[in-house]
Amino acid sequence: MKVLETKLQGCFVLEPRIFKDKRGYFFESFNQNQFNQLTGNNTNFVQDNESFSTKGVLRGLHYQIGIHAQAKLVRVIKGRVLDVAVDIRKNSPTFSQYVAVELTENNKKQLFIPRGFAHGFVVLSDTAIFSYKCDNYYNKESEGGIIYNDPLLNINWQLPEESLLVSEKDVVLPKLVDAKL
Repeated sequence: MKVLETKLQGCFVLEPRIFKDKRGYFFESFNQNQFNQLTGNNTNFVQDNESFSTKGVLRGLHYQIGIHAQAKLVRVIKGRVLDVAVDIRKNSPTFSQYVAVELTENNKKQLFIPRGFAHGFVVLSDTAIFSYKCDNYYNKESEGGIIYNDPLLNINWQLPEESLLVSEKDVVLPKLVDAKL
C-alpha cells in the first residue's frame, strides 16, 4: 500500500497494490497493522457502512462532534465519486480548507479522514456503491453538518448545481460560520 498525505494534516490517500491477471484482480483493502504503521495513526475501526446512490446524489457535508467524533476510511466499490474532506478543526492552519479526491472502482483509492473533518461526496457515474469504516459509533445527538454550497468553502463538485440530488436534511444545513463545531 502506498500512502500519500494530502495538504490537510492527518488526511491521507491510500493506494493499494492491485494484482491483476486473466482471472481478474486481487487486493488487500485494509490491513490494520500496515495502516497504523504507514499513517502514524492508532485508529481502531468499529463500524462499517455502505450506501448506494445514483448520479448527482450529493451526501454531506457531515461530521460528529465531541466524544462521538469519527475518523473515516472511505472507498468506492462500484462507480465513481468525488470525495471531499473539509478541515473544521478551529485551531488548524488549514481550517476551512478541503481536499477532493476521485475514488473509483478502478483506481481502488481510499481516503482517510481524521476526526475534526466534515465529509461528503457526489456520485459522478450512473450509480455508485460507497463503503466506509468509522472509528466511533454513530450518535445522532452529536451529528453536525455544513451546507454543500457554502461560498466560503467554494467546493467544485464537478457537476452543475441544478443536477445535484441533495436530501431535505442536507439542503438546510448551516454555513461553516454558523455550524456547531
